[in-house]
Amino acid sequence: MDEPAGPVVRECVEGYLFSTSPLELLLFRRPPARGQIWVPISGKVELADADWEAALRRELREETGLDRPRRIVPLDWHVRFRADNGETWRLHAYAVEVDRTFVPVLSAEHETSQWTNPAEAIRLLHYEDNRAAVERLGRVLSPSPKV
Repeated sequence: MDEPAGPVVRECVEGYLFSTSPLELLLFRRPPARGQIWVPISGKVELADADWEAALRRELREETGLDRPRRIVPLDWHVRFRADNGETWRLHAYAVEVDRTFVPVLSAEHETSQWTNPAEAIRLLHYEDNRAAVERLGRVLSPSPKV
């Protein structure tokens, strides 16, 4: 994946909601006006956000009603991309553990949500960097044994 050149103008966050035993991810589908694509929770970092994780927690509340995830795991995944306006933005990805019984209260940004296994998540997700982040999430949560 080729990342755009130039200075980063805007920071963004995304959260991959997951549950374990077995590993499943909660994906969200945009409404027709936004392409009906499957995505994680995401949004822009605002000036009032203390840091990237604070921005993620705000986005989780706004888009799903989630106030208290079990844990948030940084994926150490920083992807530069070209925004619709041509600017270079950077995305910071996190894994967000929730109970499998969690039912999101969807904002207008999403029309539905679906629990799925990682292979199906990779098939459904629209953006290449989202698919790569799911693969990274699997490695972060189940690291290879050290030899």
